[in-house]
Amino acid sequence: MQFSEAILKRKSTRAFLNKSVAPEKIQRILDLARHAPSGVNTQPWQVAVVSGVTKKQLDQKLEEAFRSGLKSNMDYQYYPKQWKEPFKSRRKACGLKMYSTLNISRDDKQRQLDQWAANYRAFDAPVVLFFFMDESAQQGSFLDYGMFLQSVMLAAVDQGLATCPQASLSEYPQIVKEVLDQDEDSLLICGMALGYEDCDALINSYRTDREEFSSFTCFFD
Repeated sequence: MQFSEAILKRKSTRAFLNKSVAPEKIQRILDLARHAPSGVNTQPWQVAVVSGVTKKQLDQKLEEAFRSGLKSNMDYQYYPKQWKEPFKSRRKACGLKMYSTLNISRDDKQRQLDQWAANYRAFDAPVVLFFFMDESAQQGSFLDYGMFLQSVMLAAVDQGLATCPQASLSEYPQIVKEVLDQDEDSLLICGMALGYEDCDALINSYRTDREEFSSFTCFFD
């Protein structure tokens, strides 16, 4: 598969087939992704591959935390505390596109809640990856991590698999760290659903818009 094909095919998949993923495929994905660049070769990534009974246990605990109204307590600030344009409008359009695709009205709060709760089950994917980083890491390591995560997702496409990177899976780091026996001082960066896309699922039929490159690029001669 060519790079141009993989990068255009990658998307955030939110419905997966009930089909297990061979460990060899996961190993291949991570073996490719480890070649991502990082400042002075720090390679700050640590990955927990979760499936089976452990995933079911985490799914239940995270969804219960969300539905109970437990306030999220991420290890770092992901989104801005106050949204401004154009990011505010892009965020709104992203949510509206998903809910309109699913025919969930603005007044149907229960269906909205149920759909959002699926985040905490990694959309019932057979595998979820959790990404950790040492607490001593600074902003530069987050840049490194972004390149690693993109490498994971593109390698997954190459293996015929689909992914969804999820900040929501890092909203309750204390739960994840306890179940996975991780150092309490580590940083939980995010989670990522991994599996085979359910191509018949309505939620997988839409794509978010992207700005034309000319809107964010300047050339200087």
